Order: sequence, then C-alpha cells, then structure tokens
Amino acid sequence: MPKKTFYLVSLGCAKNTVDSDSMAQLLQRDGYRAVRSPERAEVLIVNTCGFIGPAREESLEVLHQMAAVKRPDQMLIAAGCLTQRYGMEVARQVPGVDGILGTRRWMDILQVIRRLRRGPHPEPLYHLPDEAVTVGMDEQETLRASVAGASAYLKIADGCRRPCAFCAIPLIKGTTVSRPLNTILDEARRLRDAGVREIILIAQDTTDYGHDLGLQDGLAILLERLMDVVPDIDWVRIMYAFPGYVTDRLIEIMATHSQILPYLDIPLQHAHPETLKRMRRPSNVDWVRRTLAKMRAAMPGLAIRTTFIVGYPGETEEEFQTLLDFVDEMRFDRVGTFQFSFEAGTPSEPLGDPILPEIKETRYQRLMERQQAISLQINQSFVGQTLDVLIEGYNNGLSVGRSYRDAPEIDGLVFVEGRLEVGRILPVKITGAMAYDLTGVPALES
Repeated sequence: MPKKTFYLVSLGCAKNTVDSDSMAQLLQRDGYRAVRSPERAEVLIVNTCGFIGPAREESLEVLHQMAAVKRPDQMLIAAGCLTQRYGMEVARQVPGVDGILGTRRWMDILQVIRRLRRGPHPEPLYHLPDEAVTVGMDEQETLRASVAGASAYLKIADGCRRPCAFCAIPLIKGTTVSRPLNTILDEARRLRDAGVREIILIAQDTTDYGHDLGLQDGLAILLERLMDVVPDIDWVRIMYAFPGYVTDRLIEIMATHSQILPYLDIPLQHAHPETLKRMRRPSNVDWVRRTLAKMRAAMPGLAIRTTFIVGYPGETEEEFQTLLDFVDEMRFDRVGTFQFSFEAGTPSEPLGDPILPEIKETRYQRLMERQQAISLQINQSFVGQTLDVLIEGYNNGLSVGRSYRDAPEIDGLVFVEGRLEVGRILPVKITGAMAYDLTGVPALES
C-alpha cells in the first residue's frame, strides 16, 4: 500500500461537504493522493454528521464499517459534527478509531495525522479544541468550496447564533463566524476562472453574514460586491435564509441582477405562532406573508423552498391543521418535511418527545401529500414555457439538468430528449410535468 494516500467519506449536508473538500485540499497540498477504495488508503477519514438521530446512526454505521476492514497499517480518523459533540462516546462505540477531530478544527487534519504517525496509539487521539476558529489564517488559503461539475457550494460563514430550541448546531459549531468579504470574492473569481457556472452561497444562516464583522445587511453587501467582481458568472443561488432577515435591500438586489436566481431557500419550520414560540423561532407569520408577497411582486416566477417540522412537542391537531392551511395558502415550490427528533442538551430538552411516532408519521404523510399536489400544479404551469437548464449528465437517451428552480440534490430535475453538452446552460421547452421533475426538448429543436 503506498504511503500518503487517503480515503474520505463525507456525510450530511453540503456545508459538511465543503469541509471535507477543504480537508482534501490540505492533504493533497501536503503530498497525499486521494484513492477510491478504503483498502488502498493509508488514512481513512469519515467526516460525520451529528445533526439529528438518523444522521448520527448513519455516521456510526459508516465508522463501524471502516473499523471492520481497517488493517494495522491504516489509521481511521472520525471527524465532523458528530465527533465535535460526542467524541469520547464515538470512540467507545467504535473500537478501532484512532483519531477524533471535531468540525471546529477541520484544518488541523494534518496535525492529527502527524501525531498518530509518531508511534503506537492504544487509545484514540482526541483533537477537540473548544474554540470555533473556522475562518481566516487557519484556512491556509484553502478554497472553502465544493465543486461538482459546473456548480460549486461556496461557504460564506460557519456556526449559528440563533436560539432555535430544537437545534444542536450552536452546540456543535459554535456561534456565527463570517469569512472575510475579500476572501469570498477572490474565491468566486477562482471558481469562475475554473469554469463554474453556478455559485451556491451557503452557511448555517446566510442572512446573518457579516453580523460579527460589523456589517448591516451583510448578505446584500456581499451580493453587490459579487456582481461587481464576477459579473459574468451565470447563476448565483442563495440557501438557508432566516425568517425576518430577508430585507428590502436584499430583495432589490436579487430583483435587479439577473445572475442572482429568483430562488430562495427559507426554512420556516412551522406556521402556528404558538408552535413557533415553543421552537424559539420568529412567530410573526404575517411577516412571512408580506415578505413573500413583496418578493413575488419584485421577481415574477420566484421559486421558494422551505422546510417544516411536524410532531414538535405540544403540536396539537389544530396547530398542525394551521400548517396544512398555510401550505395551501402560500403554495411553496418546494417543501422538505422532517419529523421532530429529540436532541438532548438543546433548549427543547425539557419539553421531551411526547408525540407518538405514529402520529408524527401520519402528519408527515399528510403534509407531503398536500405539498405534492401543489408541486404538481406549479410544475404543470411551466408546460409550454422555455427554461434555461444547466445540463449535468446523460442517461438512456435523456440529458439531465436543473433549472433555476432546482438546487442540487434537494429539488427536482429536468429531463431533456437527446444528448446535450454537459456543463452548458441551454434553453429547454418544457413538454411535461411530474410532481417534482419536468421533461422537455431543446428549445431550438422544438
């Protein structure tokens, strides 16, 4: 087995993928080579997710799999969100883990490997500093982006200072730490020069960008500067906005720059004021109505994605019905739904988990069925229209891509007849609609 080889598994969200790719950059800069199978690697790394119970279970399962096949001449490092919060427990549950690296110090991956190489390590090496130093000099000029084809996730901040009762992210990541504005702009140039067509701005809360830097309306400022620096980028997409922080200035900038897609991901979590208060979330639902109406007026065709939690402690049938009625009223393009996951240590812990699993499942199915019908109706309204589609692949006579309405992996796809050039944004005439996806033909050939 050649030395200085690594095999990295990345679990969880796109924000975690950026951290994984950043670690890979540091390793490759130090002479390591990525390999595609664990048996060929000297270093095995699992970048875990620890957001909710199912994610923790998946992370532990993958770690067990890696530990089971690990040879004595290999080292296994558990990194990421799960280990940041439950490092010692992970080591107890998964014998064979050699190193524990938290998400707050992903940039110390080489330091951990070098310490493990010094000699036998009968006990796991724990590298879990409390400080959330996730930006700045410690990044060592690492591109904080994850590129997949012609799209790239660009991380603009890490951590979160919001008080949401159900969420463990502040416990895992720490408070918001924004990345320097000029660094982000430089990385956007690098991505543009590398052929990226779509930049997706991500953070735990993109609308909180710059608060710790003393900026007011920091996301709007960033977008304005981005349009100056990379005016030739095709698409800029905004993810993870927070209710109450979509400002008039942000709306104006989105509406006046065609490169900024008329798309917004704004997780609302619920629609009943009392449920939202128990969640410690913004409970002014009328603000949502007014702001989305303002955005839709400024950006006809605006695609809005949101997420909701069902089965939150204390959620009555009346509160759930309010959520269903709200979904009917607002007609979101995309909705993700999660069943409440009890998280010890969060502010919601005293509320327990009183709602029965079968009630959670029933409410989940009812909400998804309601939204599926809405999504189908909205998709059908695009039949006969022409949409620009970013082509990402080809399979069985069909090219596969995404329109401005579709973020990677979480939204729908557009299936286009014939083989089209991957990486190009091409006009497609929409000929058919399903609940989540569209079909079409090249517009020039229709």
